Amino acid sequence: MNDFRRIADRIAADIASGRLRPGQRLPPQRAFARRHGLAPSTAGRVYAELVRRGLVVGEVGRGTFVRATAPDGQPGHALTEAVAGAPPVNLELNYPEAAGQSEVLARTLAPLLRPDALGDALRPAGAAGTPAAREAFAALLEEGGVRADPARILFTGNGQQAIAAALASLARPGDRVGVEPLTYPLVKEIAGRLGLSLVPLAMDEEGVRPQSVAAVHRTAPLAALYLQPTLHNPTALTMGASRRAELADVVHRLGIPVVEDRIWSFLEPGPRRVPPLAALAPDLVHLVDGLSKRVAPGLTVGFVVVPRGRGEAVARAVRAGGWSAGGFALAAAVRWLADGTVDRLVAAKRRDAARRQRLAAEKLAGFAVRSDPAACFAWWQLPAPWRADTFTAAAREHGIAVTPGTAFSVGPGRAPDAVRLGLGSAPEPTLARALETLATVARGGRGADSGSARW
Repeated sequence: MNDFRRIADRIAADIASGRLRPGQRLPPQRAFARRHGLAPSTAGRVYAELVRRGLVVGEVGRGTFVRATAPDGQPGHALTEAVAGAPPVNLELNYPEAAGQSEVLARTLAPLLRPDALGDALRPAGAAGTPAAREAFAALLEEGGVRADPARILFTGNGQQAIAAALASLARPGDRVGVEPLTYPLVKEIAGRLGLSLVPLAMDEEGVRPQSVAAVHRTAPLAALYLQPTLHNPTALTMGASRRAELADVVHRLGIPVVEDRIWSFLEPGPRRVPPLAALAPDLVHLVDGLSKRVAPGLTVGFVVVPRGRGEAVARAVRAGGWSAGGFALAAAVRWLADGTVDRLVAAKRRDAARRQRLAAEKLAGFAVRSDPAACFAWWQLPAPWRADTFTAAAREHGIAVTPGTAFSVGPGRAPDAVRLGLGSAPEPTLARALETLATVARGGRGADSGSARW
């Protein structure tokens, strides 16, 4: 019964050793079966096992390809937004940093280190946080155009945990959750751990199409939606007001809960800001946000604004997952929000993102790069004959880590021949050189399929 796993182990060993290179195409399953004297169903199980391990990707109409791999033989895309052992220039990393932010944060933390204040800050906070934290975060949301009852704000250690808690409270193992066809990679991992099935929804230049939500829900009910309407990761698309209103009407009519990820919304300037889905469907939308991008990833807080009557269900999920925010992080966040530190960092990061977008536009001129002037990442549709995994491997050879489109892709269809570039973390001179190098690599055109592997 486990013969297919032993065969998959041999292929995995060849991928790890480099005998099978990133981008190399495996034989069609029937040819593989004939060559090894296997039943076609067994060959299918071998290929499915390799897909499950993240070692290959199947693309409808093209075949099965070896994925880009990191030096340790594991898939080389970012599932944690920070890859250990990554090349010297890490454009997978996607945390914007303002100049001098460590010094600013250190100064504002000093009062918390007094014994009396530290004693209070080190007490457990729980999902409900503290009254001061609820008021401070309600004020933060109001500045972003969201009016929230402080009593309906729950806290987690980071935004990823807030997403996990919201989904865990809404769906059970085996349930279906609708998502954009390109979605945040960690949501794919969260869904796997919770036993949820992610279902890609049709998307156009305005964002998710409401008709697609209705059609997918008719096929088999959706337990929830997970969406990024503002500065969608990885495409940087922002859904317009009319599309949001249409989508809110559909979820109201069908009664589908929504997890709205607003983690990048702070970069959107005020004049462009449109109401979140949570303002249009407050009885269904769980708004998720956090401070990791606004402030820093090492000491942060995530939070969920829950619909009325949903607080205890989400709080139970937070407790069950061990995802409660730390008391010290909450106390620090309250101080940073009250003294204007967060506002100053956000203003600096908006200016920084705009500069980096201009730099990317200059260095990648002539290529099909999609982004937004406010975003700190860009989505690069690679020129033919490049594939995402072969380009990722070529970039790594030049000391640059990028995230292939396969990391974001949901569903069995062909993964996009695109990569996401995180623009916010590398120093600007380093970023400029890296983008120049990537442009040179892309023009080299070494991305054609490298032939089928012989087995």
